[in-house]
Parts: sequence; structure tokens; C-alpha cells
Amino acid sequence: MKVIINGAGGRMGIELAKLVEEGYRDSSLAGLVDVIFKDDDCVKTYSKLSSVKDKADVLIDFSIHTATKNLCEYAVEKKIPLVIATTCHTEEEIEIINNTAKEVPVFMSGNMSMGIALLMELAKKAVEAMPDADVEIVETHHNRKLDSPSGTALMIANAVKEVRPNGKIVRGRDGQAKREKEDIGISAVRVGGIVGIHEVIIGTDTEVITLKHEAYSRALLAEGGIAAAQFITKKEKGLYNMKDMVKAKEN
Repeated sequence: MKVIINGAGGRMGIELAKLVEEGYRDSSLAGLVDVIFKDDDCVKTYSKLSSVKDKADVLIDFSIHTATKNLCEYAVEKKIPLVIATTCHTEEEIEIINNTAKEVPVFMSGNMSMGIALLMELAKKAVEAMPDADVEIVETHHNRKLDSPSGTALMIANAVKEVRPNGKIVRGRDGQAKREKEDIGISAVRVGGIVGIHEVIIGTDTEVITLKHEAYSRALLAEGGIAAAQFITKKEKGLYNMKDMVKAKEN
């Protein structure tokens, strides 16, 4: 599986490139793309996608959501599957992604961890079984993270809304307002060099269930990105996510 990595100069791109260069899951490098690179065929670094020389089986993006239009146009032009591992997309960008999925396979997830995917499924089951329980999500990340709450926390909250459709996502708390019954609260913590911790607290007046996922290394997200790429290269056009990959493993 020959891979193009977009955003290869960032923290996640570097982790992903290491795994691909090691041949993780039979992957090999077609090109490393980042605006900070100079075009160099010898080491396969390029400043833009159009400069990549090698034919690729899949394009993985760990850059920023504003690259969406360029990524999607390239994937459609080259007829290759696309893995999008960024967050904070605008409505316009989501529409572009949906239209792209009508032409090529697209895998999109704000978090590439299989553990997070399982956490979401467990949270849904617990919330469904405890209809009167309060639900709160606490996410903790390093002090350099820009978005708040994290894309992963929002993914978890939206998963909960699948089984609690009247739920209302509340970002942070301030003032004197009482917690409403249907609130799905999200609190964000930014400290030190923590890679990522996500907790889902589901509680009634008599008992509490806490589900927790902790990432020790960005390598796990890179591994998930390659697993997603391997999954998507075997699919027909359409939009896929971690839930689809979890179901595939169950079958």
C-alpha cells in the first residue's frame, strides 16, 4: 500500500511517516507533503500534492481542515481513497467531503484510535441502559492544543446523542445556572504535555460509571491512520468512519 501523507511536517505527520517508512501494515511511502518542505524526489518530500511523482494507493491527511478542498480535488482527480484525520471542518468543507465520497472512498474521523471508537460504543450502551443518568465528558490535553473542546469529545457527545436524541451539548460551565436533565456536558483541561485523556461520566443519585481512555503516545493515532487507510482501500466509494471499521472487525 503506497501512501501519500499530507501534513507530513506536523507532529502527527512525523509519527505517521515513521511508521510508513518502517513498513507498518505493508505500507510504503509515495510522498511526504507539507508547505514547509522543498520538492525533493530523492527523499520524496513535496510542498504541494500536485508535485508528488509516485502513484499512490491512498492519501492520508493529518494537516488542517482548511486543506479540505485541495485534498478532495486531488483524490477525485487521481481516483484514490482519502483518509481525513482533521477536525473543526466548516459546513462548506463537510459538503465538499460528502460530494467527494460520491466519487471515491473517504474515511473521516476526528480521532483514529480504535480504543476511542470502543469507548463511544460502550458509552452509548451505558447511557441507553441508564435513561435517567447525567452524562458529562471531560477531556484533557497538552497546553499547545488549539481547539476546545477536542474533536474527540464532540464525537463522543454526538455518539451519546444517538441514543439520547433530546440531549443538549453544553460546552463548559459558568455562572449560577442549574444543570438541566438533558445536558451532555463537556469540560476541557489544558496542561503540560498530556497527549490525550477522555472520560465519560454517567451517573445517577445512587451510582456512577466512568469510562476512560488515555493515549500515551501519538503513535497510536498514526497506527489508526494506517489501519483506516488499509480498510478504505478495499471499499467502494462512500463515506466511512471508525464505527464502520469496528463493525468490520466484529464480523
